Amino acid sequence: MIHLMSSKIKIPFPFQKDKTILPPSSLPLQSPLSIVQTLDLAMRHGCLLCLLPLFLSLLSSPVHGVRLHGYGVNYGTLGNNLPTPAQSVRLIRSLNAGSVKIYDANATILSALAGTGLRVSIMVPNQLIPSIAANQCAADAWISTNLLPFRRNTRIRYLLVGNEILSDYSIKNSTWLALVPAIENLHRSLKSCSIHNIKVGTTLAMDALSVSFPPSNGTFRPDIAESVIRPLLTFLQKTRSYYFVDAYPYFPWSADPVNISLDYALFRAGPSSYYTDPVSKLVYTNLFDQMLDSVIAAMGKLWFNDVKLAVAETGWPNGGDLDQIGANVYNAAMYNRNLARRMAGKPGTPARPRVNMPLFIFSLYNENQKPGPGTERHWGMYYPNKKPVYQVDLSGKRPLESYPPLPLPNNNSPYKGPIWCVFAGGKNTNQTELNGALQYACGQGNGTCNAIQPGGKCYKPNSLAVHASWAFNLYWQQFRKSGATCYFNGLAAQTAKDPSKLIVPSILHSLDKR
Repeated sequence: MIHLMSSKIKIPFPFQKDKTILPPSSLPLQSPLSIVQTLDLAMRHGCLLCLLPLFLSLLSSPVHGVRLHGYGVNYGTLGNNLPTPAQSVRLIRSLNAGSVKIYDANATILSALAGTGLRVSIMVPNQLIPSIAANQCAADAWISTNLLPFRRNTRIRYLLVGNEILSDYSIKNSTWLALVPAIENLHRSLKSCSIHNIKVGTTLAMDALSVSFPPSNGTFRPDIAESVIRPLLTFLQKTRSYYFVDAYPYFPWSADPVNISLDYALFRAGPSSYYTDPVSKLVYTNLFDQMLDSVIAAMGKLWFNDVKLAVAETGWPNGGDLDQIGANVYNAAMYNRNLARRMAGKPGTPARPRVNMPLFIFSLYNENQKPGPGTERHWGMYYPNKKPVYQVDLSGKRPLESYPPLPLPNNNSPYKGPIWCVFAGGKNTNQTELNGALQYACGQGNGTCNAIQPGGKCYKPNSLAVHASWAFNLYWQQFRKSGATCYFNGLAAQTAKDPSKLIVPSILHSLDKR
């Protein structure tokens, strides 16, 4: 994955990501006996020192708050212009959200969530999984440092261990087989502190399946089915936790908009667009249900028919690059509004009707520092200036007809014109970073930068920015089909205007000459 903790970049899976009073926290004041039992278990693990903060926190009384019922929102922080956690929590509550998921255990965010009544999901970073799997004391220490200090005031209900690690082949040898042992150690730490209302699991993308169509034929990849998925499902079944899936109908639709109806992907299809599974005979009215049922079928093939399902991420991009079809404000608003409205009725899926499930929409903000294609930076329901990209009520109670008009989409069909990748920085661009990006582009392929070397046909004007545009574009044109993006750490962007016919802006000449 390009982004360790909250990336949406996926290989599209084959079509073939009223208020009531809250009762006291389920972590009660501990009796002297239970405290002694907790410390005894800690000593038997050899981890008394790392559990001392846990012992002290058990002496605190839980707080009260309000219980919120709306669906959840993913709160990512990969931006250099985002509002403060306190401001962000106010925005989350204005969405009528009932829960929030973060991609770490950020102390400032958890403190801002204290007393709000929001259910909270925290996450263990991917890189910590091997050490936590290997050492119970490391798991105890993580719980002690990152969870217990906030337990009294913040409604932490989910602990997710890693983010889509089975999509990242670069950590296959170091981390995949450590996933379930790490989950088990963290669960053991919680249990030793008499914490029983926090569900432990991990998030998996749709590419954990090798087959997803028809839904009844859902099958896990053979490289993980027995070695990772079966032990994971065994744990989830035993602890009554959830299989957390990242399910994005945008990706399969955008990969095959000819055969998949946009209305089917946006929850507004008519009967003529419904799909009937040829094996199960179940009728699907939307792509989201179809994706979830393929995961349910895959679990069933391993004889785990009763493991609960939760949606860790779903959503629709509100913008993107020129070649990214359907990424616009209109479609994003329609998807999230229709999803919230539908899920408020607790319909379940055709394979599991009338079953409620936790769900988190991605994401709170457009995050400007996420790498990858343009959609990566355009999943938010809010701009960083705290203005809504579109209005949405995550409780699902607001009538759809009550929302204000949306800007009509203009990219629901593939862009057919030429596209270039050019330098998109300004006069404040760090020249060292720009030169580094230029050197990277020049180092890829054969002769990528020959034309901008001294004496080359495109050497003049001898501007670092102009040379960067040449290199960025040639690199992207050569490698875009194999996954290259026009980003370069925010220094590049796509354009439909032929850069060779443009007058070079003075801003480019303000950069040092090479």
